[in-house]
Amino acid sequence: VWPHNQFTTLIGTRLPIIQAPMAGASGTEMAIAVAEAGALGSLPCAMLDTAQARTQLAAIRQATDKPINANFFCHAPPPADEDRQQAWRARLAPYYAEYGIDPDITLPAVNRAPFDADMCEVVEAFKPEVVSFHFGLPAAALIDRVKATGAVVLSSATSVAEARWLELHGCDAVIAQGYEAGGHRGMFLSDDVSTQTGTMALIPQVVDAVSLPVIAAGGIADGRGIVAALALGACAVQIGTAYLYTPEALISDLHREALSETPEGHTALTNIFSGRPARGLINRVMRELGPMTPSAPAFPTAGAALAPLKNAAEKMKTPDFTSLWAGQASPLRHGLNATELTHHLHQETTSLLESLG
Repeated sequence: VWPHNQFTTLIGTRLPIIQAPMAGASGTEMAIAVAEAGALGSLPCAMLDTAQARTQLAAIRQATDKPINANFFCHAPPPADEDRQQAWRARLAPYYAEYGIDPDITLPAVNRAPFDADMCEVVEAFKPEVVSFHFGLPAAALIDRVKATGAVVLSSATSVAEARWLELHGCDAVIAQGYEAGGHRGMFLSDDVSTQTGTMALIPQVVDAVSLPVIAAGGIADGRGIVAALALGACAVQIGTAYLYTPEALISDLHREALSETPEGHTALTNIFSGRPARGLINRVMRELGPMTPSAPAFPTAGAALAPLKNAAEKMKTPDFTSLWAGQASPLRHGLNATELTHHLHQETTSLLESLG
């Protein structure tokens, strides 16, 4: 039943829509706007330290009393592998020479940290209604602490096996992330992208496999996609790329231009920018080095060596070395702000369901 169903009862929102937590692309302004519009606004915390997370959660709590979602990565930090790092720098050396960059330049630190006890204290202090994870779940002791705050725990599954694993390890609802989704794949039981399933095939399989509420993600950008997801058994949808076009999105002007200038929405999965598969608009470095390459160091370290190239290219107004995350539904753009888009998604879905009887 739209819009009141298992999800809205569980979370306390008016609409069964989640604004995807897009690290680096969304922040407090978008989360507040979406929450006030009746959906679940999300704050991506994977690129924040604890002080930044506290500041941003405080700002959201001050601006709205509606349910919010705090999202975290829970990857295992990789062991040091200097040989692989040096091989990666050697592969990028021709680009360094092209841009006149010192090949021995000190690289920036990578700012994607997994959920830990310190960040759990932030959750305990602010008690977001929803806490979601990417790349599985953190340790059981941390999950117990999160759930003790009263938070509903979500995580992404890209396969039936992952959905079952999440159910066994304490999730309250599963986000079925299809192959079409923009940004990082949430896969954690496999690293074989060739076996990944599309959203519309994945949803009913996950619905049949678990007893938890299922949230559909990937390739959904309008009411038609929402209706299709509901018909296949999802009780909510998570939408990311459609919100990239809103003024509340934190993406660069180059990213906005690339989205608007790629009408066919040419995207691909790539591990070049971080070391994990993630979907984005195809650019020069993806065409020339990949888009998937075994040379890229393990997540999240691959991006450090690309940072000087990204900075140099962006100064020349090109996104040749910039991660331009976007899903396969990127051509479905609305030209609305985050509040208007949320209302539009609700109204369009309602009208379609009414027309279908």
